[in-house]
Amino acid sequence: MQATMQIAQGNMAGIIAGTERPLALEQVFADHRELVFRAAYRITGNASDAEDVLQVVFLRLLRQEQTPEITYLRAYLHRAAVNAALDLLRLRKDAQSVSLEEEAGSVEVTAAGGQEASELRDWLRQALARINPRWAEMFVLRFVEGYSNSEIARMMDTSAGVVAVLLHRTRALLKKDYIAVTQGRR
Repeated sequence: MQATMQIAQGNMAGIIAGTERPLALEQVFADHRELVFRAAYRITGNASDAEDVLQVVFLRLLRQEQTPEITYLRAYLHRAAVNAALDLLRLRKDAQSVSLEEEAGSVEVTAAGGQEASELRDWLRQALARINPRWAEMFVLRFVEGYSNSEIARMMDTSAGVVAVLLHRTRALLKKDYIAVTQGRR
C-alpha cells in the first residue's frame, strides 16, 4: 500500500531508480488491474482484447524511462486504459472479422431488442474509433464510465467548459453518423 501511495503522490521516480520498482509496480497492478480491465472491456466488448489492453497499459508504465508525475493514479490508469482500448479499435477497424464465438452469440440472441442493442454497441465502438481520440475519450469517460465533466476536466488537464463543449460536439457528430447509418439500412 505504501508503494501505491508513493506513486499516487508523484514520487515514482525514486522507486523506479531503486530496486523497489518491480514490487511497487506489482502492488499497483494488484490494486488497479480490475479498474483497467473493466474500462477496456466496456470499450472493446471483448475479454481477450481487454486483457491485451491491461498488458499494454502496465507494460508501458514499466518501460517508461522517465515516469511522469502522477497525481491521481486511478485516473491516470483509467485514462491509459481508455486510450489503449480506442487505439486497439482503430487498429482493427480495417481488418473486420467475425469470430465463431461472436457468430454463435448472435445466433443465440432471440429477442429483437437484444440484437438491436448488440448492433448499437458495435456501431458505437466503430464510430468512436473514427472520431478525434480526445473527443472519444471524453465521451467514454462521461457516458460509459459516468464521470462528471469536472472530473474529466481534472483527468485531462482542461476546463469543465471545454469538456462540455467537446461532449456536445461529439454527441452531435455521433447523432449525424447514426442517422446516416440507419437511413442507409432502409
